[in-house]
Amino acid sequence: MAQADPVSDEWPKIKARQVTTISPWMDVIAREVEFAPGAKPEVYHAVGQRDYPRDPRTHADGRIPLVRQYRPAMEGFTWELPAGLLEENEDAAAAAARELLEETGYPARATHSLGAPASPCTGRLSNRVHSFFIETGEQSPGFIPEPALPSP
Repeated sequence: MAQADPVSDEWPKIKARQVTTISPWMDVIAREVEFAPGAKPEVYHAVGQRDYPRDPRTHADGRIPLVRQYRPAMEGFTWELPAGLLEENEDAAAAAARELLEETGYPARATHSLGAPASPCTGRLSNRVHSFFIETGEQSPGFIPEPALPSP
C-alpha cells in the first residue's frame, strides 16, 4: 500500500509573513512555512516587486528598439528591451505601450499578447512578466531619451 503524501493541497502552510519595504520598487518578504503537520517552520525570503511588461517590439522596417541602462546590481550598463513596472491597477498591455513610448519615443500601433504571464524566478521573485509583441509607429519628433539611469 502506498504511503500518503504529507505535502497535499492543505500543506505546506504559510504560518507567518513579514513584509519590509525597501524602496518604492521593492519589498523583502519573509515567509515562515510549515511543510507538514507539526513540522518545524522554515523561513524563506523573496523579493516583492510589481509585475512588469517586457517584450520585443518592432519598427515598420523590422528593427527592434533596445535601451541602454545602468544597472547597479550588475555594476555596469546593459542593453535591454524597454520595460518597467505596472502601475497599480494598470493593464499590462497599456503598460507595455507606455514604457515603449517613455523609453524610446515610439508609439505602439498594435499590441499582441504572447501568452499567459510568466514567473521570472519562482524561488526568489514574487512578480510576473507579461509578454507582448508590439508593432511601433514613427518615433515622436524631438524625443529625448532618459539618462541611462536604472528604471525600477
